[in-house]
Amino acid sequence: MFKNNNGQVRPGWLIFVTLLVTFIVQAIFMLPVEMYALWTVSSDSTDVLRMDRSDIMFERPWLDLFSYALGYTAALISLLLLWKFLNKKKLHEMGFSSFLKNILFGLLLGAVSIAIIFFILLFTENIQLINTLSNPNFSTYSITYLIFFIFVGLFEELVFRGYIMSTLADRGRRKGTIYIVSALIFGIAHLANQNVTPLGIFNIFLVGILFAYMYDKTQSLWTPIGYHITWNYFQGNIFGFPVSGTTPYGVYTIDVSSGNDILTGGSFGLEGGLLATLLIIFGFICTYLFSGKRV
Repeated sequence: MFKNNNGQVRPGWLIFVTLLVTFIVQAIFMLPVEMYALWTVSSDSTDVLRMDRSDIMFERPWLDLFSYALGYTAALISLLLLWKFLNKKKLHEMGFSSFLKNILFGLLLGAVSIAIIFFILLFTENIQLINTLSNPNFSTYSITYLIFFIFVGLFEELVFRGYIMSTLADRGRRKGTIYIVSALIFGIAHLANQNVTPLGIFNIFLVGILFAYMYDKTQSLWTPIGYHITWNYFQGNIFGFPVSGTTPYGVYTIDVSSGNDILTGGSFGLEGGLLATLLIIFGFICTYLFSGKRV
């Protein structure tokens, strides 16, 4: 049940244990800071019970960032320890190669993809820009969310691509299976996001396939890490869209109420729109060309 014919622990069990441990470790390290943040935001216990994450980020952005940084760092350390002692692998085998060119490509592609969607929606009047392009509103959130999304990109790519894909590949699973399983788990992890829609979940699954493709084609985790960072950051903190249902604090403020939800993604954000589907496909093409058309 737990081992295959070669006496190896089955990949499903390795993945399950690792996801469970990293989730528990992250929660343990985040919880004390989260509780402190809640009680310092308001001394009224009734108000505290009504608050959510966006309230904490608005009132105590640096404290909330510290909570996430602590949780993600602890979870990453536990992940790497499991990789070394449970999987019996070395860190470089996870795919940390060719840093500069791959991280730059990923960062650029993620930023350009979101910018294309933004300007298409703006020029077709599916969104209204409240402040002008020449008048960006930079704030504390511009910095805190950048750091936050760097942690998100690192953590999620190490877990869903670096660990899961490498574990499946090490146990001889086919490439198609590896892509689909990693993207499915990635999509399931986002099912609880606010205002989630069927198209939103499909796009998260599809971008999970793209992340897997980037990792496989470039043989480097830095490519999907870079793309993941700017894909999220430019959505929420440059152009002011919700990121998978979360509250945006963009340097630009937009109104999507008059637009077509099929294109804008509505309250879920760009990832719930058809334009995101097209730009994710665009990402496959760019990655194919960048990687020298390697099969």
